[in-house]
Amino acid sequence: MSVEREKVRFTSGDTECAAWHYPGTNGACVIMAGGGGVTKEPGTDRFAKRFNDAGFAVLAFDYRRLGESGGQPRQLMRMGEQLADWQAGIAFAATLPGVDPNRLAAWGFSLSGGHLFRVAATNPQLAAAIAQTPLVDGPAASRQAARHQKPLAMLRFTARGILDAVGGRFGRRPLLVRLAGEPGTVSMLTTPDGLDGNRALNPDDTYPDWQQAIAARSALRVTLYRPGRYASRARCPMLVLACDQDQSVLAEPAVRAANRAPRGELVRMPGGHYAPFLDGHEPAVDAELSFLRRHLLESTALHTAGADSTR
Repeated sequence: MSVEREKVRFTSGDTECAAWHYPGTNGACVIMAGGGGVTKEPGTDRFAKRFNDAGFAVLAFDYRRLGESGGQPRQLMRMGEQLADWQAGIAFAATLPGVDPNRLAAWGFSLSGGHLFRVAATNPQLAAAIAQTPLVDGPAASRQAARHQKPLAMLRFTARGILDAVGGRFGRRPLLVRLAGEPGTVSMLTTPDGLDGNRALNPDDTYPDWQQAIAARSALRVTLYRPGRYASRARCPMLVLACDQDQSVLAEPAVRAANRAPRGELVRMPGGHYAPFLDGHEPAVDAELSFLRRHLLESTALHTAGADSTR
């Protein structure tokens, strides 16, 4: 990375989350996390650098049980824990040097983008949130994924998830499934654009330590997750970036969630699930930076000027 960043840790629950802190210059901070099973470096580096180059501080973290964060067993995703990690990360970001606690935004894609509908509904400290190609409706995404999977592999995936869940009750190590693979493999994603994940997030094997696998019980839970139900309760402005050819999480559920959010803004782009990391990177960055400037810099400055005029 061409910018200076420092490794920090913050407490969440009974463990610690590891994060990269990029100091900023404009007083605002963007808290970031990668998609399901994606650690902070492959999941956030490209966007974090662009936000930081524009003056924003960034706090990019690993969820507990993943990457450099604490927590056992490893490679396990629990929705409640990840939502708690967001709350802890936001609270920690507010204490960073040079950060105005009134200028905090959250950014996530895929599963993390879905989490942000729930975070925005419950955390009054957030001034803005960006949900990029978010997983809004797990059952709908699962039905779509089934079209790109072979029946026997679907049965093996389900059986592995159930076995893993039962084994977890007895303290056994998680049974893992790959994050993505060809149809016929026991993988969380076998959609055509799901196979772009490694090329989009890990070009030239830039991040060899990233374990591209997740506990089977967690992958099974994702198929039932519906965070879009919280869209109408979102308290802050939300930018939802949907890709029209997304075959992994689908565009239409994200579009509907953006329309339900009281202060929702929608950007539609061509391309599949990982287009914002590939050919659509520049348009995605431009849209997200414009949103961040409007809601973290310009609106805050207008509010401050209005308050000063009443004194």
